[in-house]
Amino acid sequence: MTPDELIAQRTTDWERLTALAHRAQRGRLGALSENELIELGQLYRAATSDLALARRDFPRHNVTRYLNQLVGQAHPLIYRGEPLIARRLGDFFAREFPQTYRELAPFILTAAFLFFGFGILAYQIVQINPDAANSVLSPGAIAQIQSGKQWWKELNSMNEVGSALIMTNNLRVAFFAFAGGMLLGLFTLYILIINGLHLGMVFGLLQFYGHAAPLAEFVIGHGVLELSEITMAGGSGLLLGYAVLQPGLLSRKDALVVAAQKSIRLLLGSAPLLVIAGIIEGIISPSDAPASFKYAIGIASGILLYAYLFFAGRDYSQVAKKFRRMFVSWIVR
Repeated sequence: MTPDELIAQRTTDWERLTALAHRAQRGRLGALSENELIELGQLYRAATSDLALARRDFPRHNVTRYLNQLVGQAHPLIYRGEPLIARRLGDFFAREFPQTYRELAPFILTAAFLFFGFGILAYQIVQINPDAANSVLSPGAIAQIQSGKQWWKELNSMNEVGSALIMTNNLRVAFFAFAGGMLLGLFTLYILIINGLHLGMVFGLLQFYGHAAPLAEFVIGHGVLELSEITMAGGSGLLLGYAVLQPGLLSRKDALVVAAQKSIRLLLGSAPLLVIAGIIEGIISPSDAPASFKYAIGIASGILLYAYLFFAGRDYSQVAKKFRRMFVSWIVR
């Protein structure tokens, strides 16, 4: 076949493909009907065959260059998918992040035990001896607690600014808990313990003076997400320290690299929790919304978070097979 013969036979289809491609590019694929989308695919495949023929028989002819441009123009429309970044982020949050959380659960539980354990201990100590709070809290903070002043309500007058400041502070605590793992996990231990003591002392002293209920109402809305993030960051830091102390069959450098990859995945995946918690803490928690609404937000956020962390990214096909075998076995009996 000569170039002129190919042009004479196929020009109508090429022009139609060009017209459909232009429409799809201007209004995206939604601009085409179902039949036009099918036609676009058929014309594209025919054009690729024409291009292959032209490259073989007359590679330097103008029609070959024309077909190359036409196929190149239509190709992204036919094989368009999600952007790479969107696909990777979707897979990360759908599978990789919850799987990483479950893998590092022993370290996260250890961090939670340290944080809440010392918090409960501080709470009990202050109930017995309120003067013990002087070892952790500043005199100004103690004076505010004794007076019953609800200092957290001051955020009502600067919601947006307060929210940003809260997120910055929470991210800083989480970062220090994570980075402290580089120091054999010692600084991570310090961050978890001192923040646990501080929280326990504040609640214990408020309870001693009869002012704990308003703070509990303030904290509940955002507290589940915020404290969960801090224990994740603490678990990440403890993992780094453990990798240095117990590298196993790897060198300490290689063990630290592997641990850092897992820790960073966990920290990056959990960072949005602090953003959400900071928004709730800056906007809803100090508001005059009913306490029941704030408690509902806290409980719902906790249920959704841990349902996601414990169940997302699992291979349920094996679970389904197991239940089918159990059901068949029960029927046979």
